Order: sequence, then C-alpha cells, then structure tokens
Amino acid sequence: MVKSALIVGAGNGISASFARLLARDGCAVALAARTTSRLTSLAQEIGASVHACDATEPKQVAALFENIVEALGVPDVVLYNASARARGPLVDLKPVEVENALRVSAYGGFLVGQQAAKRMLPRGSGAIFFTGASASVKGYAQSAPFAMGKFALRGLSQSMARELHPKGIHVAHFVIDGGVRNPAAGREEPADAPDSFLDPDAIAQTYLAVLKQPRSAWSLEVELRPWVERF
Repeated sequence: MVKSALIVGAGNGISASFARLLARDGCAVALAARTTSRLTSLAQEIGASVHACDATEPKQVAALFENIVEALGVPDVVLYNASARARGPLVDLKPVEVENALRVSAYGGFLVGQQAAKRMLPRGSGAIFFTGASASVKGYAQSAPFAMGKFALRGLSQSMARELHPKGIHVAHFVIDGGVRNPAAGREEPADAPDSFLDPDAIAQTYLAVLKQPRSAWSLEVELRPWVERF
C-alpha cells in the first residue's frame, strides 16, 4: 500500500490530478514547488502539506526530504514534474535561459531522484517517477533547450531504472506526447474535436496503474498520446 507521496514541481495539471488520486487512495501527499501560492486550493482540497523548494538547489532539495521524512516517513512514491522552456531560433537563444531550462528539466530531476533513492534503498522499496514530454524523444525546431533538458531527464530515468530496479526501487518515465488539457490556460478542445487534448485525470490514472504494477513486470517507460495525435 502506498502511504505517502512527494510531488516536486506540483501545479494544477498532471501533478494535481495525480495528487487527488493518491489522496483518494488513502495516501498522505506532500506538494513542493518554487512558488507555493498556486498550491493552496489543492492542498486544502486533499489535505496535503505544501513545501517551498527550488529543485535546482541541492541544499533546498536535501532539506525538503529531511522535512518530508520527519513528517511522513520515507515517501513511497516521488514524482518529479518540474520543467522549464526557452523558445526561439537557435542563434537568438540566451545562454542563461538555456542553462535554466537544463537545470530545471534535468538537473533538478537528478537532485530529487538522488535524494529519494538514498532514502528508499535501505528499505528496499519505493517508486520514483519522472514526467517527460514529446521533446523527450524528438527535438522540435526553435525548442532546443526543452529538448536538451527532456532528453537528459529520460536518460537519467533509464540509467536509474537499470541501477535501482534490481534493488527494489521502481523508476519510470512518462512521455506525455501531446497537449494537455488546461481550461485555466485556455487549452480546451473545440467542439468538433473532442478529446484532442490529453486529459490530466486520464494521465494520472496511468501513473497510478504503473505505481501499482507487480515488480515481476515493471514499466520503465510509458508513452501517452491523444487518440487524434499523428505518429
């Protein structure tokens, strides 16, 4: 049974849907983000704790895990859901913005994954999940920083899985290959194209299903795309 969870890079999309599912399943949930004000409503709804943390800062990530372990024990599942983008023609990209995209999308995933693994290994159980994107497997024009970060995160996940699966830690990467529905951001399907965006609640159902997989058949990676997406 999953008793506790930590979601880093929590927001109002996929991570919120996953948090609600976990809470309904009887799991104590901790939400972490650089900016916590947007998490107030969700935290009140599901009884989650909220923690401010810049996932690119090693000391802050270590302190976050110390606080979570003290309050909830070693989390049974940790989801890294943070990412950052810098768009534009390659020759116009600002190095500092590219660096930030790589730090948030990939380096932060490493820091969180490392801290989670350190605490799960002595127990010999746990799950570490990473939210990927179309950019995890294909780089788009004028989106090099996002592709770089998501490719790196996918590589991290694969390496961790091969190292940690034999030690009882389930590591999985989710390729979210398509736009995610978000009415607050104006991202809704037109009437003539129902379900053309990925439903975050449906994505969360897959996360939960992977979390509950028997260890004899663990998924390393799952790709999710809306039914209308072109291959």
